[in-house]
Amino acid sequence: MTKAEINGTEGSQEVLSETADQAISRRKAIGGLGAGLAAAMVAPVLPASAAPYAGAPDKLEDPTTKYPRPPFKEQSQPWPGLGSKMDPRPDHGEKSYKGSGRLNGRKALITGGDSGIGRAAAIAYAREGADVAINYHPLEEEDAKEVIALIKAEGRKAVAIPGDLREEAFCKRLVAEAIQALGGLDILISNAAHQQTKASILDISTEDFDATMKTNIYAPFWIIKAALPSLKPGSCIIGTTSVQATDPSPDLYDYAQTKAATTSFVRSLAKQLAPKGIRVNGVAPGPIWTPLQVSGGATMEKLKQFGGDTPMARPGQPAELASIFVQLAASDASYSTGQVYGAAGGSGQP
Repeated sequence: MTKAEINGTEGSQEVLSETADQAISRRKAIGGLGAGLAAAMVAPVLPASAAPYAGAPDKLEDPTTKYPRPPFKEQSQPWPGLGSKMDPRPDHGEKSYKGSGRLNGRKALITGGDSGIGRAAAIAYAREGADVAINYHPLEEEDAKEVIALIKAEGRKAVAIPGDLREEAFCKRLVAEAIQALGGLDILISNAAHQQTKASILDISTEDFDATMKTNIYAPFWIIKAALPSLKPGSCIIGTTSVQATDPSPDLYDYAQTKAATTSFVRSLAKQLAPKGIRVNGVAPGPIWTPLQVSGGATMEKLKQFGGDTPMARPGQPAELASIFVQLAASDASYSTGQVYGAAGGSGQP
């Protein structure tokens, strides 16, 4: 073999050696890539901004002992009653409700927003980023001032519009003032209600019956008619109905009828407005600790044991309904319309 041939063979061996080294490197690289892919498949996929939660987990709470249980002390107030004068005082979420921006920029009108369920919704909406107008009877000014202060504390616009919902002219003015003050309207909560216990139909005067019907049926009719031209696709209407609609108490003959009507209007109006992109839903509470009960809405005997006959053996608090009103107004509930959501401590039907 000539020197040139020998050199050529050596050169070939060098080339072969280099090729083998490159193959080994490629195998290592591919093996590393495979391991990386396998690890990626096992590891959770987190957004760039996400980090493992380092805080203490929320403690579980027993719902049966979370709030006061009967027996309650005897107490009564002249109609319409104030939550601030009740014992124990209702929880509307003043300290407990924490928002997460679910209703940023929304504009809400809530009737009966001074106390009870309406107050809980107003507080929650403000903490979720909404501007809120509340309506209430002029006799409820003391409670209303507290709500307005709580809404403002969240940096949201708060509008107080007192007046009597039994008057059609006021209902129209209420909507106009809310729209002007808020700069629009996209959430309407028809919550205010009149409830007086009467043992017999013979005890209900025409004046009493008229007050219940006008507050609970006529007012929502007048208010929705006035608001509808201003509601755009994506807006929502929420009515507060009751388990009384499907399981009426014998001493709430007139009130129970109005709640059946509310449930019906929710389902009917939802069908009518769905093509316009406006959702209509309802919330059906069971026994909730509000001024309705201490201002003529329950007998003293019933008041002392209020909520004790539910499976949870206690009444609900307004704060326990706040998240339902938030969910029904939020954009991610966009397929829910014509629905009635219950909250009755295990009893009743929505």
